[in-house]
Amino acid sequence: MHVAIPLYPRFTALDAVGPYTVMAFAPGYTVTFVAAEPGPVTDDRGTLTLTATASYDDLPRPDVVIVPGGVGTFDALADEALIGWLRQAHEHTRWTTSVCSGALILGAAGLLKGLTATTHWALLDSLKQYGAEPLSERVITQGKIVTAAGVSSGIDMGLTLLAQASDEVTAQTVQLAIEYDPQPPFDCGSPAKAPEGMTDRALHLIV
Repeated sequence: MHVAIPLYPRFTALDAVGPYTVMAFAPGYTVTFVAAEPGPVTDDRGTLTLTATASYDDLPRPDVVIVPGGVGTFDALADEALIGWLRQAHEHTRWTTSVCSGALILGAAGLLKGLTATTHWALLDSLKQYGAEPLSERVITQGKIVTAAGVSSGIDMGLTLLAQASDEVTAQTVQLAIEYDPQPPFDCGSPAKAPEGMTDRALHLIV
């Protein structure tokens, strides 16, 4: 099973690295970071760089695509190389997926029309412009389109994909191997749970 994760300038690191780690630990899976041209791509904090080891042309038919989000998403919506590759790859994928604002890129490629989808809570309403019905859920599967909510949910999505592609035992084994046992010190991971005024403060960190 070959998984492709496209990188573009100012992606969010955990959007890509979270599901990468899940899939890369699974037996029989190969994960490749791709971009228009092979080389380094820097994240939206400007301090972490990942290397795309293949171009879009090098990997036209991956089995799975995982599109990360990030501050750079809005520029990426006009990236014809990325959008064109995504449309063509989707014709052959077993799953085409996104994390966080990466869902907007799926939308720009015309892949969300008539589907229920999710993304980061701050951008949920933006899905409507692509013909999708937004829903605040951690992971949503609609046929072979799978969307995950904000940043950390990419790990949940990776495990969801593993369970469907292989079996629950494989997914559970990877979960144990990476010790994914979330026990956050605070219960404010969504606007519904956050203290008053916290939402505005959080928005200032991501725009």
